[in-house]
Amino acid sequence: MMVEPVIPMQIEFNLINEATPGAKWLHWFNQYWPVYRAWFLSQGEAQRPTYRQVIRALNQHMPEIAHNIEDMTELAGGGDHTARFLSQYCPPPFFAACSQAIMDTSEPVLIRNYDYSPRLFDGLILNSRWNERSVIGMADCMSGLVDGMNESGLVVSLAFGGRKQVGPGFGIGLIQRYVLETCDSVNQAVKALQRLPLQISYNVALLDSSGNYATLALSPDNDPVVSNHQVSTNHQGTDRWVKYTEMIESDSRYQYLTDLLSTDAITATSLVSAFLEPPLFRDSFDSGYGTLYTAAYFPARKEVHYLWKGQCRVCNIVDNSEWSTVIQYSTQDMESTPLWPAVHQTLGSLRDGFVIS
Repeated sequence: MMVEPVIPMQIEFNLINEATPGAKWLHWFNQYWPVYRAWFLSQGEAQRPTYRQVIRALNQHMPEIAHNIEDMTELAGGGDHTARFLSQYCPPPFFAACSQAIMDTSEPVLIRNYDYSPRLFDGLILNSRWNERSVIGMADCMSGLVDGMNESGLVVSLAFGGRKQVGPGFGIGLIQRYVLETCDSVNQAVKALQRLPLQISYNVALLDSSGNYATLALSPDNDPVVSNHQVSTNHQGTDRWVKYTEMIESDSRYQYLTDLLSTDAITATSLVSAFLEPPLFRDSFDSGYGTLYTAAYFPARKEVHYLWKGQCRVCNIVDNSEWSTVIQYSTQDMESTPLWPAVHQTLGSLRDGFVIS
């Protein structure tokens, strides 16, 4: 029997410090744009909103950052596709399989694993000040964030909600950027998230420097559900995408984290270690996705620790340093996997199962 060779795959992570998008941001945009453009148009251009529609939506729902999108678009050459992509309004639906936990201790911490296809991942950490607040976080589609923290110590992080429904709304990455650009506390963030139109379902974890926290179950077709749950994975109650949630073991990861947090001996250090091992750490890259990084946010210190097995990078929001590190993953040959997140290879027709409402 022939065994597929396991070869190293690597991702370069880069922290850049640039107050507003400029030469550094443009360098990385140009690197990623060919792949992102192909993904953005993968369902046909007619399936994406027009420029007029996205600008109208931005001005209606997020006027505070509409000028940021316009500035980035102009910096990148002013193209129509660029503007529509950066707005993150009704992009092609996509999903990931993440785990998140909040520790309510003397020094609260939010820890998360980001599990996704490496084919559509920026690997770019931005320390910026686009408006009135400094923000640091892992970039998403160059205008949003998959997780991040602002200078007030507000932390926000996402996990796909495990539901098929799709509605007219923004990608969660831009919504999370907006929250950190305009809010200083969990209470303010909750109010913002409750009013913003979201494209597909997500579980969003919030923590601030006072120790206040919340988890929101957001979806395009139901009212937001706000809770004090400390754990979130990839389902929302019993209304779920059963085939997906079973495949990525959402319930078992949720229970595993819940049990860990209930033990008296758990500490931030031991919880971080748990995120770096199965069942939370996932290395199924040959199937299209796996754990790309672990992040631990300490809002009281204004610090975020980015972790991989055997390596940790500590970043402070007031620090102007920059760095680059290459992380090796073991996987089958990714060259043969499709452009759309290679998780499609494993999940079969699930992507086509999204229900447009």
